[in-house]
Formats: sequence, structure tokens, C-alpha cells
Amino acid sequence: MTHDQLDLAIETQKQSDNLKLGEALLELGFVTELQVAKALEIQFRIPLLNLAETEIDKDAVTVINEALARKHVLIPVRLENEVLTVAISDPLNFYATDDIRRATGLNIRTVISTKGEILGAIDRMYGNESAERAAEDLSQEYELVDFEGLAQITENEVANAPVVRLVNSIIQHAAKAGASDIHFEPMENALRIRFRIDGKLQEVMRPTKSAHPAIVTRIKIMCNLDISEKRIPQDGRVNTEIDGRKIDLRISVLPTAYGEKIVIRLLGLGNTTYSIDKLGLSETNRTMFDKIIKSANGIILVSGPTGSGKTTTLYSALMDLNKVETNIITVEDPVEFKMDGVNQVQVNTRAGLTFATGLRSILRQDPDIIMIGEIRDAETAQIAMRAAITGHLVLSTIHTNDAPSSIARLIDMGIEPFLAASSLVGVIAQRLVRKLCPRCKQAFRTESSDMSILRLTEPREIYRAVGCHACNNSGYAGRKAIHEVLPIGREIKELIEAKATTEQIRQAAFKLGTTSLSDNASKLVLDGTTTIEELIAVTYTLE
Repeated sequence: MTHDQLDLAIETQKQSDNLKLGEALLELGFVTELQVAKALEIQFRIPLLNLAETEIDKDAVTVINEALARKHVLIPVRLENEVLTVAISDPLNFYATDDIRRATGLNIRTVISTKGEILGAIDRMYGNESAERAAEDLSQEYELVDFEGLAQITENEVANAPVVRLVNSIIQHAAKAGASDIHFEPMENALRIRFRIDGKLQEVMRPTKSAHPAIVTRIKIMCNLDISEKRIPQDGRVNTEIDGRKIDLRISVLPTAYGEKIVIRLLGLGNTTYSIDKLGLSETNRTMFDKIIKSANGIILVSGPTGSGKTTTLYSALMDLNKVETNIITVEDPVEFKMDGVNQVQVNTRAGLTFATGLRSILRQDPDIIMIGEIRDAETAQIAMRAAITGHLVLSTIHTNDAPSSIARLIDMGIEPFLAASSLVGVIAQRLVRKLCPRCKQAFRTESSDMSILRLTEPREIYRAVGCHACNNSGYAGRKAIHEVLPIGREIKELIEAKATTEQIRQAAFKLGTTSLSDNASKLVLDGTTTIEELIAVTYTLE
């Protein structure tokens, strides 16, 4: 740090009540949390503990409640011989140690950790614990065979009902863990609850089967579904707020052999920032992507399976195109993010508002840019193509394995090759690969099989997933998008009109600079971002 930075931090500290020097330095961005923690370790001679690499004693966590832990930003780590070891971000917070001593009657030993690591540990440890405690209360309080009486209990009873606390705890735990979906799966003798995190399902708890009817009833009541109907699928939605963040819950109920299975999809509203800069495009792909979306008219397709980030890419493109002089209209199912300045239409199949009927109507609304959530059928594809060749820029998604396959899919839908060639301006295929946890990833030398997959001529050092507390023992933390960008230039248009095969179009695209999904994933393996297992799981089958 420079003297000027220190002077500025001291001045900032003076202007704020109760602001410590370390907090001022953090606020100004001059230091990191870890640097402050290391300085405090030296200054107070209190050990610094890396919580991500520490196994936290569950019994120790239970001696204080979550509210007290969050109030003082601390978490119990170990309990041995009447001594409770507590990780705390501020070793000068004597009120915190006094509060814990009074609450527990134990001797307190403090260690230092960063605020971020402590809050992450609180989310991890207390989220699951509160859900398990509510499940236990539920099974103890009721002999659950059927729980439809929940619909008639009073508001005060609802707030304290174990089933309500259980469902709320599970949803809160899922939101804090970054889950995209919650699965409630009845089996013969148990109820399995799983979260989809970073694209993979993880089991989080297994309450008794007797809890299942109450949970189903509670979730149906939340979104005004028919609690007496158990024979047919039902869909609903409800908005809630968790830690100041709006969450849109989409609920699907499906009858199975052992009872109704429920999947809750969590969609964040209002707190996501969409930007092309955040898509993770390589330099070459970004250049081609920018050229495609600057087209005055035509159709741009984003392809990939469900959960591959297609909607994020479309929204990011719309953010870039959203100008005062431009009329943008979308037809979506569902509307995942509300954008200022964009006219968004929600598909309602029951009312007769499909992608095709919505698209017909918005063509009479003088649009400049149209986004269709998905091209699912021939009718929608035909209207989209006609809109593209009559002066509109159309953005949509399609379910295909890679970019060249999208062209064949349109032709399979009945689109004439000349119409596809004249309307398409670009196709972007994408996938999401899981990123290695930086705390526990382990280096190793490639063997012959790895070298073959990565097309290496000599061994290289790459990394494998291990698993630690920070990544919930998965070995991965977060995801990164990989892309295959195919601009539809003159040469590709001629191939489409000539009814060339997908393989011929693919080879021509590679010669013109398109990088395959597999090659993009290989680069991430070689730079230590992901694993060869992820490459195989996500892209290798395409080769």
C-alpha cells in the first residue's frame, strides 16, 4: 500500500462511525479480506483458520442458533472438553464472545477467519440443519397419512406449523446454495430431497416417507393448486423473497408410482445483470458474436440442451440491442427476467397463446427486434423465417447438439433450404462446464488416453476434482460457458441451398474459423479451469 492510500483510508474511517481501519481499506478496495485476516493474526497472535479446508463439528454448530451466528459473523468449529472454538472475523468483538459464553456456559476460544468464509459456512451448516430439525419436528408432531387439513388451519398456526417451517427452510437452503431446482421424490420407504447445483443433482436430506403428504399439500397451497387432485399433473407458480432477493418459484407436480413428485424451479428476479462481457466468449468467438448481433435483419439461433444458458445469452444480446429507437418484443415461456424497455409476452397455452399465435400478433406491433423463447414446431419456425426475411431481426433458441445441426433441424421442420439460407445470419451453440474448485483441485500428468482426447503429442499437467467443504465435496464450484459460433456467410449459405450434409457444413465452418465446443472445452482443461471428465460428459460425444 502507498502512503496516499493509507491516508485516504484513515480519512474514510474518520467520516464513518465505528468503521475500523481494515474495513475502510476493504471498502476502498486496497486490500482483500484474507490480507486483513492475516494482519489480524499477526497483530493479536490468534490463529487464522481456513474454513473451506476445515471440517466443522456439527455438534458444535448446534450449541448456538443461526441468528446469533449471523449477528456477530461467527461460527462454532469444535467442541472439546467444555471449550468451544469459534471462528470470528473481528477478534475485537468482545460482545460476541460474552454473548456466546452466556448462551452456552462454555469456555470460548477464538480463531480468525474471513467474513466471506464465515457467512458461507453459516449458509452451509445452518441451512441443512434447520431443514432437518423441521423435518424431525414434523414427524414427531403428526402421524402423517394425509394432511389436507392444513388448508383449514389459521394464519398463526401456519407460521408455526412444522411442515411450513420445513418447506421454507428447504427453499431458503436451496436459494443460498445456488440451486436451480429442488426435487421432492417419494420412494417406497423414504422421501428423497435433492438440489440441482451447477447442473448436477445432489441429495441434501431424506426425511421419513410420512412427511410426504404434508409437504405436497403445503406446496400445493402455496401456489393455489388443487390439493384433492392426485391423479393428474399440475403446474403452478409463486413469488417469494429470500434475504432481500426476489425468487420466482415454478412448481410442477407429477403423479408417480409412490406418490406425487414435485420439482420446484428457482428463478431469480431483478438481481441478475446480463451482459455480453459476462458470457465468457473467447476473443475469436466474441468477434464473430458481435458481428452476428449487429445484423439489421435475419434470424439468430442459440442452440443447446435445457439448462445450458441459452436464455442468458439471448438476454445479454437484447441488453446490447435495447435502445430507445428500437422496438423489441419477446414471446417467452416463462418470462425469466423483466427488462426495462422491452415488451415481454408470457406464453399461455391454456388460453391459446402459443409461440406461433403470439408471434403472429406481435408482427402487427411494428417490431424491430423479436425474441422467441424457443422454436418448437414447424409453424413457429415458418413464421420466424418469414419475419426474418421481411426486415426483422429475430432471436430464438433451438434444441440441437451443435451449431451445424441447427440448420438440419430447421430443414427437418419443413423449412425450404433457400429460405433457411436467406434468413439465417448466425447460430451459437453452447454448453456449461463445471469449474474446478480452486481450493482442492489436484494436479496430475496426462496419460495416453487423456492425450488422445485432448489431441496432445506429449504429456501435460492438468487437474482433477477432489472435493472439500467449500465445494460440498463435489470438487467443483461454479460453471463456465463454452461456445461454438457459426456465422452464416456466403459460403455456408451456398452449402445450405445445395442441401449439403451437416458434416460438410461443419467442416466448412471450421475452415472459416469456427471453433468446436470440444476444442473450447479442451482449452479449459489445459488451463486448469475444468476437468477432462467434464469435457467428456459435455462435449466429447459430439466428436
